Amino acid sequence: MKLISWNVNGFRASVKKGFYEFLEKEKPDIIGLQEIKSHEVPHFPIGFNYKVFWNPAEKKGYAGTAIFTKIKPRSYTHGLGEAQFDKEGRVTTLEFDEFYLVNAYFPNSQRELTRLDFKLEFNNLMLKHLNKLKKTKPVILCGDLNVAHTPQDIARPKNNEGNSGYTKEEREWMNELLDAGYLDTFRLKNPKSEDYSWWTYRFSARQKNIGWRIDYFVVNKEFEASLKKAWIMKDVLGSDHAPVAIEIKDK
Repeated sequence: MKLISWNVNGFRASVKKGFYEFLEKEKPDIIGLQEIKSHEVPHFPIGFNYKVFWNPAEKKGYAGTAIFTKIKPRSYTHGLGEAQFDKEGRVTTLEFDEFYLVNAYFPNSQRELTRLDFKLEFNNLMLKHLNKLKKTKPVILCGDLNVAHTPQDIARPKNNEGNSGYTKEEREWMNELLDAGYLDTFRLKNPKSEDYSWWTYRFSARQKNIGWRIDYFVVNKEFEASLKKAWIMKDVLGSDHAPVAIEIKDK
């Protein structure tokens, strides 16, 4: 089974840049999208064979998440039960027979760290959500977590120390997540890699590979035996983020 996660930085823009062609080529069983920035569910092309769970932000042109799946879920929920986050369309959870999938667009702590407290509150609610789900069955978290966990995950760690996405607080929460029994799938399967998943549009950063790894698939440890591989699709264009992917064994 192939799962992809991609911050498309605007769904309509990504369609113009070849999103459906990407979908046809890669044929994921499930794809989670972040930052869809589209309030209305789009019209899909003829032959589109995915069931869609669309979770837009109340504010038009902002945030939002979506999941396209070929596998029918048993149930779905939107949000974390907290209005300040849920109105931004940041979380969608699908329950499948063998696992839960949580697709999330974590808040950006912003310049001057004006939203750091907001993000940390979101993070803590997310961990509670994951822990509750994993009592029932294995959990997969995918999405843009808006944090580079270690110096290995960012091209210029010293220059960015304390900046949004690389603060001590955000990185310590990632430690807390992993200490709670979860695995960073990419780092597990690619321990020495310095591949990134996001690059600023400025300064030809992508061409120079001056990037950050802030997009993840995270699973609870009980899922490790089912994980075949994890990778970053760094050559796929259409957004300032690259898609990230995992392959898991079919039951």
